[in-house]
Amino acid sequence: MNVSQPASLSYGSGSSAWRAGSVAFLLLAGLLFGGCATRPGPETLVPTANSAPGARTVTVFVATDRAPDGVRRVGYDSTRAALRYEELTVSVPPGHQPGNIEWTEATAKDPSRSFVVTGRRALDEPAFRQTVASRVGENGTTGIFAHGYNYTLTEAVFRVAQLSKDMPTLTAPILFSWPSEAAVTGYVADRDAATYARDDLARVLEIVGGIRTKGKVVLAGHSMGGWLVMETLRQLRLQGRDRLVARFEVALAAPDIDVDVFRRQLSVVGPLDPPLTILVSKDDRALDVSRRLAGGRQRVGAVDVNEPLLEEIARREDLRIVDISSVQASDGTRHDRFVRFAALQSKEMAREGSPLASVGRAGAYVFNAAGAAVASPFTLAGRALGGP
Repeated sequence: MNVSQPASLSYGSGSSAWRAGSVAFLLLAGLLFGGCATRPGPETLVPTANSAPGARTVTVFVATDRAPDGVRRVGYDSTRAALRYEELTVSVPPGHQPGNIEWTEATAKDPSRSFVVTGRRALDEPAFRQTVASRVGENGTTGIFAHGYNYTLTEAVFRVAQLSKDMPTLTAPILFSWPSEAAVTGYVADRDAATYARDDLARVLEIVGGIRTKGKVVLAGHSMGGWLVMETLRQLRLQGRDRLVARFEVALAAPDIDVDVFRRQLSVVGPLDPPLTILVSKDDRALDVSRRLAGGRQRVGAVDVNEPLLEEIARREDLRIVDISSVQASDGTRHDRFVRFAALQSKEMAREGSPLASVGRAGAYVFNAAGAAVASPFTLAGRALGGP
């Protein structure tokens, strides 16, 4: 989930901008909370001994610079702190549907119907490195996921567990959870918190990138997490850490990044191999609100691939831009399509190879409603990416 930098609330067009920002916030709140189920609380992370026939377990590694909840002492809050590491075992119910996180509002943790935590242990940094390395082995795939705005750690853990279950080729899923306020009105605080987290994400990349393996290491960021990923890569480039950057295959899902800021980031980060992949949806409602809050400035995650010149721009900047607007979204914001897209990609990969890999190098592409095949390549990502 995400909204964008509300510069128009304070500068530029005075009271009219304030009113526009207020309306945008109300619109986003309606989208997020209309029909939403109760959010899982930190007590959901307390392990249970319950089990269910047919349930499958996945292991999720967590690196977070959130501070432990000092009251309940079972989760983490939005207070900023030093990096901590954990390993959690999550049970996925037998009736799990790809792309969904099943949980119940009941106090009892029912592994036959819900995601539940069945194991949890704290790790120090050497143990984190060793445990991840052991699980990855010689050829396994490591995935590091930075969540977006308005996420609790509990929600992020379950999201990574769901992605891991739906993508069985992912050997070692790692959640990087920065100290989000987990509130619709917490956008400014969340942007600051993501900025705070850059050094810590860079440290996690250093640890994981230093593990000796022939397997892939995927770095993905959703929404505001995409901004954090790009800022961290930019920082590593400026530090001359080119060999470390080269270890990662990078993907951004619905990135909430001003296109001019993105161009500046790209000018430092430079080409990646394979190309930086960006999943976009032109009807993403959360990014539309973000655009309005930012004074009408386009967001990278909502570019329209039907505008002319995209292929030229994508090739010049060495980008792979994939339109997933036809993939079903699970909520009114249309901001989480990447979840179902990832599940569909994994299904197709098991059957006949990855359709995303088949599109090859940089360019602009459109996937069909099943997320299973390229419908057609296009020739522009929008003048916004082209710059002045």
